[in-house]
Amino acid sequence: MSPSRDTLTLAAIGDLHVTEASEHRYRDMFAEISGKADVVALCGDLTNFGKTREAEILAEDLRHCTIPSVAVLGNHDYECGQPEEVARILHAAGVTILAEQAVEIEGVGFAGVKGFLGGFGRGELGSFGEAPIKAFVDAALDEARKLENALRSLKTERTVAVLHYSPIAETLEGEPLEIYPFLGCSRLADAIDRFENVAAVVHGHAHRGTHEGQTPRGIPVYNCAQMVVEAIHGRPYALIEI
Repeated sequence: MSPSRDTLTLAAIGDLHVTEASEHRYRDMFAEISGKADVVALCGDLTNFGKTREAEILAEDLRHCTIPSVAVLGNHDYECGQPEEVARILHAAGVTILAEQAVEIEGVGFAGVKGFLGGFGRGELGSFGEAPIKAFVDAALDEARKLENALRSLKTERTVAVLHYSPIAETLEGEPLEIYPFLGCSRLADAIDRFENVAAVVHGHAHRGTHEGQTPRGIPVYNCAQMVVEAIHGRPYALIEI
């Protein structure tokens, strides 16, 4: 178990959307982050289409990051049907992919999943009717179960949940209301709120959303899509004290 510290500075960024023309685009950013934070969390949509070369370009830039890095994949990282290859390439560059494991860094736990869509509160899609709807809801429930299991495995006093899809509607404000159900699912917040040691949640996906919100139990949630963060802070990553 790594030693705990009073405060850990987390840099979080989502929606890098690295393309085959993005060589060295984030190299200086990762070097800069390394001087300002203790850990970096990548909140999905790391590549634009989940192509091998896109992942390799991001991995090259990540080698300029000298602090621990954790990540979840996003829906774009699944587009080519090879998310395992994207994860393998990033893992080889030193990134811990959280979907299959939780990790403790300097006394703070990190657990994460991609998440899924499905809506919020009374508007959340239920498992009723046609088989495709039930399969859709099962996918959302499976992501929530994986997150809950990962959070349960951590015994740290402070834990961070890393997602791609949003667990709450509040950080989606600014997006068209019609697409809220496609941007996240409150089943993720249900899983998070079962644990008193969750200190913060970070996610991406909602490019025009709102930076800060909270779960029903009051846990801080941060939309760290780089487009949202840059509009507020003038840099593409958020710095969060844990």
